[in-house]
Amino acid sequence: MREEVYVSTDIEADGPIPGQNSMLSIASAAFSFDKRLLGTFTRNLELLDGAVAEPQTMAFWANHPEAYAACREDVTPVRAAMLDYAKWLEELPGPLVFASYPVAYDFMWVYWYLMRFVGKCPFSHSGLDIKTLAMALTSQPYRMSTKRNMPTRWFDAKPHTHVALDDALEQGALLCNMLAELSGRTP
Repeated sequence: MREEVYVSTDIEADGPIPGQNSMLSIASAAFSFDKRLLGTFTRNLELLDGAVAEPQTMAFWANHPEAYAACREDVTPVRAAMLDYAKWLEELPGPLVFASYPVAYDFMWVYWYLMRFVGKCPFSHSGLDIKTLAMALTSQPYRMSTKRNMPTRWFDAKPHTHVALDDALEQGALLCNMLAELSGRTP
């Protein structure tokens, strides 16, 4: 069996649910089990026709104006962006595992957009939640398995900027360090 590819993915949106709200940006960083970066993908997306930004989410963006501005630069039509994304995924060298923190949020958006605009999801239903893995490795309750409660050895010096590609790279390195520890290797 070919080695799995862990596709660390982060999205930015203007509300809590796809369709009613719009995904502003998507980014993925594909990693091998041994932390080799196999490639990256990022696009800023046009807003969905008829979607409306949610006020609470826009209040968050008002506190992060640089990140919001970054996800509104060079926007791409949604269908074209998602077709490009699906093609990029299909060219990766092994079975895909979607990975995110939290997977329930990011996967919901990516799956909806892929099904709506591409008609298929190259991940099938394979999604790994980094927070759940942290719970298993630390024996902490799920709601205590937050980044501030994780061992510092799991973190590389990568920024968390709310710019999708930065965050996908950061959480991908985190995942790989956790996988190294899980398999008895030094992160």
